Order: sequence, then C-alpha cells, then structure tokens
Amino acid sequence: MVLVDSHCHLDQLDLTPYGGELALALQAASQAQVKAMLCVCIDMNNAQAVLAIAKKYPSIWASFGVHPSEKMATELTVDEIVAQAQDEKIVAIGETGLDYYHLKDEGDWQRTRFRRHILAARELQKPLIIHTRQAQVDTVNIMKAEKAEMVGGVMHCFTESLEMAKQAIALGFYISFSGIITFKNAQALRDVVLEVPLDRILIETDAPYLAPMPYRGKPNEPRYVCYVAEEIARLKQISVAQVAKQTTANFEALFKVNIHNVLS
Repeated sequence: MVLVDSHCHLDQLDLTPYGGELALALQAASQAQVKAMLCVCIDMNNAQAVLAIAKKYPSIWASFGVHPSEKMATELTVDEIVAQAQDEKIVAIGETGLDYYHLKDEGDWQRTRFRRHILAARELQKPLIIHTRQAQVDTVNIMKAEKAEMVGGVMHCFTESLEMAKQAIALGFYISFSGIITFKNAQALRDVVLEVPLDRILIETDAPYLAPMPYRGKPNEPRYVCYVAEEIARLKQISVAQVAKQTTANFEALFKVNIHNVLS
C-alpha cells in the first residue's frame, strides 16, 4: 500500500522528535506507508529550500508559487513565475488563490496575483494548487475567467461547500482533504467527502499545520496522512487500501509522475 501526502511543507516541519533530521521524519512516514509527497512553496523565501528537498529525494516533488496571505513589496510577473518554475521536479504552480479570512479588505492584489499564477500555469502546462478561504465566488469566477481548466489542479485543504467542490470538479480539479475531516466539529465537511467521487479526491496533511485527531493541536507531519485516508475509508465504507490506491493514482494523473517507478 502506498499513501501520498499531496500537500505538505517539509521545510517547516518540527523536527525536534527526529533530532533535527528530515530524513528520519521521512523514514517514519514511510513506515506508515506514506511513500511520496508534494512539498509546497508559499513564497520566494522558501522556494529554494522546497526545491532542494525535492531534488534530494526521488519520491518528493515540489511546487512554486506565492500564497495569497504572503505580502510582497513587488508582485511577480507571469514571466517571473514561469522562470522560477522550470525545474522538472516542480510539478505544480502554487499554492495560490484567495484568502479573505486573513486579508478581508485586500482583495485587489490577491486577485491579480491569482490571475498571474493561472496564466503562468497555462504557459508551463503545470497544474494549480489552489488555496481558497471565505472567497468561494471570486475564486471560481477567476478560475473560469482565466481558463484554469486548461491545466486543472487541486483545491487543497478543502473546507468549502459541496457546490464549490462540484464547480471545481467541473473545471477538471481534484478536491484534497486534510486532517480537518477528523475534527469533531467538521460534520459538514464530512458530508462533502461523502459526495465527492473517490476518483477526484486527494489526501494531504498540510504539515506542520492541522494535525488530525488524535494529534489535534500538536505539530503535524506527513506520516499522519494515514488518518485522513482512514476517515475517508470509514465515511465511504471501503477499505483504506482502496483509498490509498485511488488517491495515489489520482496524484500520479494530476501531477504527471510515476511513484512506483521512483520507489522501485
């Protein structure tokens, strides 16, 4: 069985339990059947660290992008995003999107940045990793206006409505669920899980954030993605092995990678 953590921030993990060694955290993940990961970039400050990790480990890939909550003195142009995302280990653009929860009145530059990331992704023919929070209408409208369906992607750490999930799936996007689906107060989100077809689902930790039950409130890490898989299996009344097989196939299809080749 192979599980994939489709969204984590390996450069930000709390490695204290592992003596500061990322390799030991990855070994612990592997022992929990988490064999592959996508290490996600959030800004120019960690872009090189993220790529360096991906280039060191064959079953880890990277993204390039600037998170909607990260402020920049000068916004990247489409050409600059394209130039930064050329490496073959960079398989996605993002995370990008809109976050009105943290920056309610600063939508203009967020929307401009989001549009540029979509245009860059189209030029590169790489899928998008989209972060959306309390910005459902604008997120979908921009995805449609900028033809995000030409590259597809994933709605990461999804916490929005079933209607938004359906709109994203119609544009060729996958829906990624995190440890939030294990939280006691997340029944509405579990209801969404039930309605999203398994062949459109990815699983993630978003480590070091949002650790699942029974680790809620503690630092998250890739090995805990198994709890997300287990909850999806419970909700859909199927085996964890089925969840693992399909979500791994989904990851490979979206990001155009072959996990089994690099693991063999």
